[in-house]
Amino acid sequence: MTEPKRIAPAKKVANIKYAVRDILSVAAEAQEKGLEMLYLNVGDPNIFDYKTPEIIVEAVSRALRDNKNGYAPSDGIPEALLAIRNNAEAAGIANIQDVYIANGCSEGIEIALSALCNEGENILTPSPGYPLYTALVSKLSLEMNPYFLDEGNGWQPDLSDMAERINDKTRAIVLINPNNPTGSVCTADTLRGVIELAKRHNLLIIADEIYGELTLDGARHIPLASLDHEAAILTFDGLSKAFLAPGLRVGWGVLSGREDLLRDYKGAVAQLCRARLSSNHPEQYAIKPCLSDKSHLPALREKVQKRRDITVEMLNAIQGITCVAPKGAFYAFPSLDVPAESEQEFIADMIRATGVVVVHGGGFGQRPGTSHFRVVFLPPEEILTRAYTKIGDYLSENL
Repeated sequence: MTEPKRIAPAKKVANIKYAVRDILSVAAEAQEKGLEMLYLNVGDPNIFDYKTPEIIVEAVSRALRDNKNGYAPSDGIPEALLAIRNNAEAAGIANIQDVYIANGCSEGIEIALSALCNEGENILTPSPGYPLYTALVSKLSLEMNPYFLDEGNGWQPDLSDMAERINDKTRAIVLINPNNPTGSVCTADTLRGVIELAKRHNLLIIADEIYGELTLDGARHIPLASLDHEAAILTFDGLSKAFLAPGLRVGWGVLSGREDLLRDYKGAVAQLCRARLSSNHPEQYAIKPCLSDKSHLPALREKVQKRRDITVEMLNAIQGITCVAPKGAFYAFPSLDVPAESEQEFIADMIRATGVVVVHGGGFGQRPGTSHFRVVFLPPEEILTRAYTKIGDYLSENL
């Protein structure tokens, strides 16, 4: 009998990275030393002092008590789909061709790209940007095609860089607005520029607007699809962030634009939704009440903004760090005055020495030759103050 061989994984898996979670192996080293651990790496409000609104808890509990826990329709339950459509129309989105519900925006985006792209094609992804997109590029055997955000312009997408990267294999432009990890909020001019490029090259726009309700300093989030009712735009939102329910895994996509251009693509998305059977069922009953009652949002924005203010003030006071003030979401992406090739190891050493867990900028993408790190400023003020003090002390000794 021949010696059995190890089961080999697919080669494409080797390129799938998720820095937000991968950094925990380094954090474990600091924890073993008995350091106080201060986690500023994961954008999960519920591990800090935020509570899912009672209206969500009650809606899901009622659905379970009423035995609404079988398979849902493949695209979502009717009352939730209608609530999503009405919410989108109220935000100025017209010409809606389809709405579908997914197990979080992550699954919804994977369905969207799987229905769109063939092996060897590419999508334009923001750099810095959320690592999900680069992971999906590898998973779907696509080609990397990042475009840069301009730190000197408040982290707005660099439209000229975006235009130069479009080629005959490009199928879509991804726009995260507000952005993760920089917290930037796109201006109307930027959004119109993205739409113009997409229409000129016949591209779909993936508008990731999961943080759209979380703007700061009075900044205004403009839904991309509200600016053009003919452009092919797939807008994503969900309950994870502004509605403080990440564990429910409820997200959705709203496909809008010209019906004649989107008919075939809409069918492909529906086909994949049927293939996965359905998304979480009882949790979908939280969508309608959530979108009807957003009364928790003003207090949430005020709380997050106070923590943003502490973040910007304290980080900018540290020699070797410069932090552009975020206008949305709950992330900051400060620059770090270390050589780019040393960035990842510098951050790892800082975590081992301080117990403050942040994520190196390379995990999100950035311009070559630059160094950054991402912080999540969701924790209480006293935790943020201790964390930034430790970062400042470490930099004063090691830069």
